[in-house]
Amino acid sequence: MKRIVLFVATNLAVLIVLSVVLRLLGVDRVLTQEGIDFGGLLVFSVVVGFTGSIISLLISKQAAKWSTKAQIIDGTESSDARWIVETVRKLAEKAGIAMPEVAIYDGPPNAFATGPSRNNSLVAVSSGLLQAMSREEVEAVLGHEVAHVANGDMVTMTLIQGVVNTFVVFLSRVVGFFIDRAVFRNNEGTGPGFFVTVMVCQIVFGILASIIVAWFSRQREFRADAGSAAYLGNPRPMMNALARLGGIEPEPLPEGVRTLGITDRKGFMALFSTHPPMEERIARLRERAA
Repeated sequence: MKRIVLFVATNLAVLIVLSVVLRLLGVDRVLTQEGIDFGGLLVFSVVVGFTGSIISLLISKQAAKWSTKAQIIDGTESSDARWIVETVRKLAEKAGIAMPEVAIYDGPPNAFATGPSRNNSLVAVSSGLLQAMSREEVEAVLGHEVAHVANGDMVTMTLIQGVVNTFVVFLSRVVGFFIDRAVFRNNEGTGPGFFVTVMVCQIVFGILASIIVAWFSRQREFRADAGSAAYLGNPRPMMNALARLGGIEPEPLPEGVRTLGITDRKGFMALFSTHPPMEERIARLRERAA
């Protein structure tokens, strides 16, 4: 199964493409012509790093629709669709956000929310989740996703990813410069060794940096759970929904929306997990119910 989310993968792809273009334009050579210009490199890293995260944010809705083949609904399709749309509308009003687009996609139990802003978002649930849960539990899951939107989680993740990207770009070029000098004995500008090292380091550092992004993602899940409990006035429905999901082996969302879903898999890649263990989430909600 694919473990790295598209949000991270898109950033990596953008960073690599920008690096190739800027290399062709000679920007790297200017920054390293007479040693490393650390000040210039830092500014360069910020611009390139945040470009990747901002692009990921701006295309997040379309990428999610494409990767899940989600079908937008307006409530006219069936009585169930009408209930879902009206439930999201009610939750959005409580959260103080604009009405999100609502979608259903085919797949095992899961759900997600995405979008570039609180007033331009998408909430989607899978057909498997609708079949596996009671309406009260589905409402709790929808509340969880609306809370993500209301909390501005996509923007927060964009800022975090931008900061992480900045360090990836900066450190990759510092390592590339010294490898080019020490290993390839290139003392005039930068050669192929620098470029290859930078590309490899950006991939490796980018994957390692996703551990940091995943940790922040796990923290926001607790806040979204609490948001759902607040909207419904009772944490029990969310606890029941999480317990039910914990007893189901949900198929991971496409990597494009993995950090946005209601649940995630466990395993030896726990450091890359974007969601906390179900037991821990339920325990947090139980404290609210006490």
